[in-house]
Amino acid sequence: QVQVVQSGGGLVQPGESLRLSCTASTPIDSIYTIDWYRHYLGKTRELVASLTGGGSASYATSVKGRFTISEDYSKNTVYLQMNNVKFDDTAVYYCRVGTSSIGYWGQGTQVTVSP
Repeated sequence: QVQVVQSGGGLVQPGESLRLSCTASTPIDSIYTIDWYRHYLGKTRELVASLTGGGSASYATSVKGRFTISEDYSKNTVYLQMNNVKFDDTAVYYCRVGTSSIGYWGQGTQVTVSP
């Protein structure tokens, strides 16, 4: 069983930056894809960013140019750098480490953007 632990999050003001971390209990290497999702009450869960084992990153249109997904495989950790945050970025953010057949989820972390 792979354990996934998230950190970061909190309360920020519009325009500020925040970094979320996602650390797995197993090496995150080329067989895994890392996804960041977010879920805000009353809204559909949104795939925010993905990083494939081959190093290809993709982003939702709503965050493109503001968020960056990156990795430090030496620490089994993937990051989501959130810049120029907006009110609509308020949500619980979840990290998923997995393949097409199985996924391991982090516990979720709240991000609240408020003046």
